[in-house]
Amino acid sequence: MEQILTEHSAYGLVIGAFTFLIIGIFHPLVIKAEYYWDTKSWWYFLVLGIVCMFLSVRVESMMVSIFLGVTAFSALWSILEVIEQEKRVKKGWFPENPKRKKQTGESDKKLNTH
Repeated sequence: MEQILTEHSAYGLVIGAFTFLIIGIFHPLVIKAEYYWDTKSWWYFLVLGIVCMFLSVRVESMMVSIFLGVTAFSALWSILEVIEQEKRVKKGWFPENPKRKKQTGESDKKLNTH
């Protein structure tokens, strides 16, 4: 596979398409994670990011390493996005999970200071 990509100078296209796909996958994952698990879901993205970074430097295939690296940093970026998603929910831009108890106090104060 890598030989074909090298012969046709297609690495950039494949990496670009994969990056686009990963971003497209992580966008709804962040929304769902915040909806079901609140901002506590950031731990899942942290663990996924660390695992993918570790695997990225351990695999021999350059393409797989790149894909794992893109996934790792997309997962790490999702930590920030989960926090931002909570703010978007508070603004009413996204629905709040009615089954989750409303948090009052400290978390509301933090959101109002920014």
